[in-house]
Amino acid sequence: MIVGINPADDAGVYKLSSELALVQTVDLITAIVDDPRTFGRVAAANSLSDVYAMGGMPVTAMNIITFPSETMDMSVMTKILGGALEKLNEAGVTLVGGHSVRDNELKFGMCITGTVHPQKVITKSSAMAGDRLILTKPLGTGILVTALKAGMLKSETKARMIRQMERLNDRAAEVMVSMGVNAATDITGFGLIGHACEMAQNSRVAIEIFSGRVPFIGEALEFASQGLVPEGTYANMEFRLDMVDNSKKIDEDLIAILNDPQTSGGLLISVAAEKAEAVLARITQQGDEEAAIVGQVLSKPESQIILT
Repeated sequence: MIVGINPADDAGVYKLSSELALVQTVDLITAIVDDPRTFGRVAAANSLSDVYAMGGMPVTAMNIITFPSETMDMSVMTKILGGALEKLNEAGVTLVGGHSVRDNELKFGMCITGTVHPQKVITKSSAMAGDRLILTKPLGTGILVTALKAGMLKSETKARMIRQMERLNDRAAEVMVSMGVNAATDITGFGLIGHACEMAQNSRVAIEIFSGRVPFIGEALEFASQGLVPEGTYANMEFRLDMVDNSKKIDEDLIAILNDPQTSGGLLISVAAEKAEAVLARITQQGDEEAAIVGQVLSKPESQIILT
């Protein structure tokens, strides 16, 4: 076992030989959009993300779905699975099976198996003091989904949000593997601050987040100021309160965005300062046009997040 549960990472990694290791992960989410095919595509991209975050290449997938068959037509399940298969085909991943469970709430996700060279695994435990941090996708999807459920999201903003959640992290992962980075994780349910906390803890460093440089989808800040914030945001804030230094008094609406739970969010990449601009340029060229340098790694105080 190269990467297991102590310390935990985005996926497990098991060495098969000196040249080959398996990357294994599983993820399951509730329906965040009304269109079932879109939900399937987003859920598939979300499930694949953990393998990319480890520097791996996903190879096979198995569906996991809980479905309220007594209240929902089976055609909905067919459309969800069809949308997911579209995204797997885009990623070059083979669907090998799956499992369904009758349940009162619709949930869908995947078990993903990938491969990686044992000496090229990228974890969240190797960030180095002096590194710069690159975020590849803007934040705010959790807040925007909340606004969508309230019927307040503009159609163009909804389309932008969906395009972002459907977009794979494969190209950004290819860049970080080919150019050599120190650490990485993907930003999902714990928000940027929560996942940065994991990197800081595992790497025994401090992380400074340049709050004003963090990209987010424009309307997210407006909705946060109106109180349209998912419950998970408040849970994230509470859980990591002791690790966060907000002595600079960053605006509370921006704090909400930094803690916003993401679905199929971007990668947070820790890379040596002298490589950071080149890595960022390559990532933006590959399609993540809003990627930005959003912080740096400090040696002390250990396991702390400093907001500036």
